[in-house]
Amino acid sequence: MTTTRNPARHRASQAWIELKADDPEAFSALWVVRHRLAAGGEVTGLRRFRLIELSGPLPTRPRVERLLHESTQFYNPHKERCHVRSTSRDPVPTSPGEHLVLVTERDGERMRSAERWWLHQTGREVEVREGIVWALSFGSPRAAARAQVADLAVVRDREHGLLANPHCQEARSETGKPPLPWITPDRSPGGAHRLAEEAT
Repeated sequence: MTTTRNPARHRASQAWIELKADDPEAFSALWVVRHRLAAGGEVTGLRRFRLIELSGPLPTRPRVERLLHESTQFYNPHKERCHVRSTSRDPVPTSPGEHLVLVTERDGERMRSAERWWLHQTGREVEVREGIVWALSFGSPRAAARAQVADLAVVRDREHGLLANPHCQEARSETGKPPLPWITPDRSPGGAHRLAEEAT
C-alpha cells in the first residue's frame, strides 16, 4: 500500500516584524508614558512590533518563511525586518527583562486579504491574525509588576494608560517568552480582558 506524504499539518507560526529604522510611533509613545502618565517614571524603554500569527495546515518553517518573504501582504523587507517563530521553544526578538503587551482590535484582528493570498499560493486555508506588541523596559524589576504594566497599557483617563483602548481593543501581557499561538482569541472568562481588569 502506497501513501502520499502531506507535509502540512495544523500548527501555528508567528512573524515578529519591526522597523529597521527608528520607530517614531514608539518614540512618541515613550515620551508620553514618561512625561504624562502617573506610573511612567520607571519606564526606560519602549519598542513596538507588529505580530502576525498564522494557524492551520502550515508547511515546514522554511516554506513558511519563504511565503512570508515573497508577499508584501505581510511586511515590507525594504523597511522592516521579520523574525519567524514556529515553536514555543523558538526565541523572540526581544531583550531579557522586557515586559510584553499584546494589543489586538476586538473582533478585527483577522487579515482576510492575506488569508486569500495564502489560499491562492498554497491551496490551503489558514487563519491570519495581526496585533501590536509593545515591549516595555523598566528601571527596576519591581516596577514591572503586572498591575503597573496594566496601569500603563490600558487607557482609563489622561494620566493612566496609553497603549490599548478597552472599548475596542484587548490587551494581554507576558513577562517571559509569549505563548504560541498568542493572538488566537481567548474565550475563557476574563482571559482576553486580563489587563483591563487589573488596571481598574
